[in-house]
Amino acid sequence: MIEEIRGPVAVEFGADWCGHCQAAQPLIAAALARHPGVPHLKIADGKGRPLGRSFGVKLWPTLVFLRDGHELTRAIRPTDGATIMTGLDAITTNAASVTTT
Repeated sequence: MIEEIRGPVAVEFGADWCGHCQAAQPLIAAALARHPGVPHLKIADGKGRPLGRSFGVKLWPTLVFLRDGHELTRAIRPTDGATIMTGLDAITTNAASVTTT
């Protein structure tokens, strides 16, 4: 299961024929090139596909950024590289220590 992957992972839901997905590919590739240690799972999504539904995906492409199985953020139909970089930065930056009082 995707939720069992330790460390950062970027999960992309989309379809090869989707124009929005095709347009986002250069942006995704450029952002991932700046984070070579982040696994990228590209999931072919569509009607009746349970994995996309379990993540609540409604529009393509949707990139879900996970760390240690937990979603930290997502990018829905990104049109700029900064949005994707923000997601990648979120999963690769060590979380600050939180002290509870």
